[in-house]
Amino acid sequence: MIRLDDLALFVRSAALGSFSQAAREVNLLPGQASAAIQRLERELDIRLFARSTRSLRLTEEGKRYLPYAQDALQALRDGYEGMRGESAALSGMLQIAAPSDLGRNVLLPWITEFRRNHPGLDIQLLVSDQVADVFRDPVDIALRYGQIEDASFIALPLAPDNRRVLVASPSYLARRGRPGALADLSGHDCLVYRLRGRTYDRWGFPTPEGEHTVQVSGSLVSDDADVVRRWAVAGEGIAYKSWLDVHEDVAAGRLEVLLPEVQGQATPLNLVCPHRKQFSPAVKLLHAMLAERCLPLSAGLQRLREPAG
Repeated sequence: MIRLDDLALFVRSAALGSFSQAAREVNLLPGQASAAIQRLERELDIRLFARSTRSLRLTEEGKRYLPYAQDALQALRDGYEGMRGESAALSGMLQIAAPSDLGRNVLLPWITEFRRNHPGLDIQLLVSDQVADVFRDPVDIALRYGQIEDASFIALPLAPDNRRVLVASPSYLARRGRPGALADLSGHDCLVYRLRGRTYDRWGFPTPEGEHTVQVSGSLVSDDADVVRRWAVAGEGIAYKSWLDVHEDVAAGRLEVLLPEVQGQATPLNLVCPHRKQFSPAVKLLHAMLAERCLPLSAGLQRLREPAG
C-alpha cells in the first residue's frame, strides 16, 4: 500500500532535486527520505529517480507519474478543506515570500494582524529581494512586483495601479536643490539598486512615444531595497521607489515626491501561486485583506498627480 508520506516526499524531492532538502523540510534524515522513495518504487514497480553522487533527476517513468502524485495529494487537501468548510477556523502552515522593503515596512503589521485574527494558523514570512520560485521553493504564495507574464503562474492583483516615484528627503533637497526635469537627475546623487548582479542605473519613465530612459549614477549601491529607502530617508540621495514602499515616509514628511507630474514606471503588486487549486481558505482571506489595505494606498498615488487647486 502506498504511504501518503512517501508520496509527499516524492513530490518535494522532484521539485527540489534533492532527497536531503526534502528530508529537512519534514525533519527526516536523508537516508530516511531515500528509503521512503525506494519503498514507493517497490510499490509501483518502477524506478522514479536516476541517482548519482552529484545529481538526482526524474526518470521518464517518474516524469509521467509525478502529475498523478501531485493530483492525488491535492485531492486529499481539497477534501480536507471541503469537510472543514471555509467558515471553519483556519489552521495549518502558510508560507509567504515577499520583497524586503514591502515585507518589513508594509506587510509585517498586516500579516501580524491576520495571524492574530486566525490563531490556529502558523505563518512563515520569508523576506528577501531574491525572487521566490513558487514551484521549487517551500512557499505557498509569493508577493511580487511587476507584470506576471509567465502563464504557468496564477496571479491575483493587489495593487494593479502601483507605480514608482522619485523621492528624496527634505535635508537632501535643502542641500542639493530640487530637480526641475528628468534631465536634471544626471547631476544628482542617485541611490542605485542591484539584484542578481544587475545594476539598475537606467530609470525608465513611460511616455506616449515609448519609455524614456534616464542614466543615473551615485556612490551608494545596495542589493536590498529597504537599504535604498533608508539611505533616501537619511538624506543620501534620490531614490526611484515603488509608491507602496515609500507612502508612509511621504505622509510623515521624511520623503518628498519629486516631479509628481511625471508618470513613473508601472509596478503592479500581485499575489502569486502555482495553481488555482492552492487558493486555500487562508490564501483567499489573506488576498482579500491585502487587496483592501492596498486600495487606499493606490488612491493616494492618484491624488499625487492631480493638479493643485
